[in-house]
Amino acid sequence: MTNIVFMGTPDFSVPILNRVIEEGYEVSLVVTQPDRPKGRKKVMTPSPLKTAAEKYGIPVFQPEKIKNEYDEILKHEPDLLITAAYGQILPAALLDYPEFGAINVHASLLPEYRGAAPIHYALMDGKDETGVTIMYMVQGLDAGDMLNKKKIMIEESDDVGTLHDKLAVVGAELLVETIPGLLNRTIEASSQDENRVTYAPTIKRGEEFVDFSGSAENVWGHIRGMSPWPVAHTFWKGKPLKLWSAVKSEKISQKAPGTVIEKSTGGVTVVCGDGHSVTIKELQPAGKKKMDAASFVNGAGQAMETGEVLGETND
Repeated sequence: MTNIVFMGTPDFSVPILNRVIEEGYEVSLVVTQPDRPKGRKKVMTPSPLKTAAEKYGIPVFQPEKIKNEYDEILKHEPDLLITAAYGQILPAALLDYPEFGAINVHASLLPEYRGAAPIHYALMDGKDETGVTIMYMVQGLDAGDMLNKKKIMIEESDDVGTLHDKLAVVGAELLVETIPGLLNRTIEASSQDENRVTYAPTIKRGEEFVDFSGSAENVWGHIRGMSPWPVAHTFWKGKPLKLWSAVKSEKISQKAPGTVIEKSTGGVTVVCGDGHSVTIKELQPAGKKKMDAASFVNGAGQAMETGEVLGETND
């Protein structure tokens, strides 16, 4: 039986591992990131994949730096290495070891959106479709030859959370469709078109800030492309105001970008740089919990007036 080592860390990797095991494949080792402090109390917390692996009784290896500790993986003599959002660059000696190679489940239609945040960027860029690619791993970032792809539509109601969950399921199914052809050597890999490469780097601190001077389409994409993590924000009365969800509005205004042009229990409508607007449906004022627009308007938002401009700080 083919001996598989599975590598991953976040929630995205869990349904993929589950599906591999359901298909009857032998996973001899799960490799994931070390436990990390989480929450205000900094409680050491295992990765979602570690928790899943332990339920199956699969041994778990958590190297701090895999480039220095990969010999432990080679002891398991993997025939196939599968990764899904693992989070570290793998050394060539590890990639080259398995008979059937090292393959990755990537949440984009490569060569678009190579990198760590393909789901965020697909939404922020206003794409109406995305998908999953199964590809060989190489030293270059998500640059390996492609084995299989599946496309899905992006719904207007999608955010990072919903699209993440859909793509994890799609990736799981696509992987188990791909493995048999890989093992019997009937599948043909295709190279990526380097002229079509785009990147989706890790979201950096500060990139959550919403620039209302952009078009309403871009502002809407930015908000949904940051929800539910890391969450878009603006400033209201000099303090951060998180914007969890929004919809496009039909209202048009010549007021300055960031101006609140309507406030109701249905949402807070803000004009953008092209004169079109978005309606914020879920917000979180500083020091408060996430709330819907009705709760905001009837609570902390009573102090918000139409004509106010969001985005201004006390600087």
